[in-house]
Amino acid sequence: MGRSYFVEEAVGQYLSDFSTKPKACVTGLLIGQCSPQRDYVILAIRTPPRGEQNESNKNYPKLADIDEEWVTGHASQLSRMLPGGLLVLGVFIVAAPELAKDIQNALRKLVFSVEKSIGKKRLWNFAEEEVSDRVALHLCSATKKILCRTYDMQDPKSSAKPADWKYQSGLSAFWLSLECTINVNIHIPLSATSVNYELEKNTRNGLTRWAKQIEEGVFLINGQAKDDDAELLEGQKKSSRGNIQHSIQPFDVKVLTQLSQSSGHRSTATVQVCSGSINLKGAMKCRAYIHNNKPKVKDAIQALKRDIINTLSDRCEILFEDLLINEAPEKKNSEREYHALPHRAFASIAGSNVMLCDYKFGDETAGEIQERFFEMLDQVVHGEAIHIAEEINIVDINPPVDNTDDTQQMQLTKATLLLKFQQNIGVVIAAAVAIFAVAFSFNYFSD
Repeated sequence: MGRSYFVEEAVGQYLSDFSTKPKACVTGLLIGQCSPQRDYVILAIRTPPRGEQNESNKNYPKLADIDEEWVTGHASQLSRMLPGGLLVLGVFIVAAPELAKDIQNALRKLVFSVEKSIGKKRLWNFAEEEVSDRVALHLCSATKKILCRTYDMQDPKSSAKPADWKYQSGLSAFWLSLECTINVNIHIPLSATSVNYELEKNTRNGLTRWAKQIEEGVFLINGQAKDDDAELLEGQKKSSRGNIQHSIQPFDVKVLTQLSQSSGHRSTATVQVCSGSINLKGAMKCRAYIHNNKPKVKDAIQALKRDIINTLSDRCEILFEDLLINEAPEKKNSEREYHALPHRAFASIAGSNVMLCDYKFGDETAGEIQERFFEMLDQVVHGEAIHIAEEINIVDINPPVDNTDDTQQMQLTKATLLLKFQQNIGVVIAAAVAIFAVAFSFNYFSD
C-alpha cells in the first residue's frame, strides 16, 4: 500500500485555478512535512516565470519547454524560507490530457533533480528510518483528475508507487511550534582567504563540525528533558471531550551543547597552518513546526536542530553570494571590512499556524521583502503579516591598532577574518513575552 498525503484544501483550489488554461503546462513545488504514518502538504507553489516571460505567457506550452535548471533553482531558494520541520515534498505539473503519455517521465526527472539540488547544501543527513519518498503529482487541466505517485530518493532506479491524495480543511491550523534562542561561539581556521569560494569552502567545513555538536546537544522543552519516544503533548490538559487543548504559545526550548572534553578523554586535535580565521559569536532565533497528530518528542527536537543548522548556514551562503555580486573590483587588500549578515523575517500563511521566513539585509525595505515573498511563494504577503525576529544594529568600522612590526605580523598571520554576531536584546511588554533581537557583523582583516 502506498503513502497517504493529507492536503490542505486551499492547495486543491490553487491547483484547480491553473486548469482554466487547458493548453498551458504549469510546474511547481509541494511543501509540507513527513511522518511515519502519513505526509502533510500545506502549500503548492508555482515555479516563478523567468525574467523574459511576460505576464500573459507565464506557463510552458509543452513539456519540452520545462526549464529543469530554473525549477531546481527555485527549489533551492525556497528551501531557505522553510523553518524546521518543513520540506520540499515533491513537484507537480498541471498539463493537458494529450501530454499525459510523457508526463510521468517529466515528473520523475524533476522530482529527483529537485531533491538532489536541495540536498547538496544540507549540513545534516536523513536518518535511515526517515521517509525517503517524494511525491510527483499530475493534474489534468481538462478533467481535473489527479494522479499521485511517489519515488524513493534513495534509489535512483526506483519505480513509481501509487499514493493517496486526500484534502482536509485547516490541516495546519493547530500545528505545534518550538522556539529557541541559541548562543553560538564558533572558531573556524581558514587555509586561504584570497578568493571568496575558498572562504565559503572553509566556512562550510567549520559549520559542518559545529553541526555535529548541535546534533549531539541536549534539548530541554519548557525546562524539562523528555524521553525521545514520548509524545510531545503528553501531560497537556484535555477538554471535556477528551481532546488536547492546544496552546497558541510555542514550546520554549533550551539547548545545551558540550563545551569541552573531560581531562581523561584523549584529544584528536591537529595543528593546522592557516592564514586567518572566522569567529561567529552571538545568538540566533530558531523555530520549528510539527504536526499535531501525536507527535513524538524526538521528531520535534530533530526539526528544531535542523532549523538551527540551516539558518546559520543559509545566512553565510547568502552573504557570500552578495559579496560575489557586489564586491568592488578596485577593493583589494583592505585592512578591515564589515559586512552585515542578513537577519530573519517571518511571514504568516493564511489559514495556518505555520510561518515561513526570509533573510533581510539592513538596507532592504519592507516592500522588497514583500516582493520576494510574492516571487518565491506566489502569494501576497501584507506588511503587517511580516514579523522581524532579529533587528540589525549599526556596524562600526574600527580598524585595530597594530603595535607589532611587519615581521611579527607576517609570522602570526597573513589575514584574519572575523564574522561576528552582535547581540541586541529588545524587550517588548506584551503578555510579558521577551523577544530577543540579534545582529550580525562580518569583519575582514588582511595584510
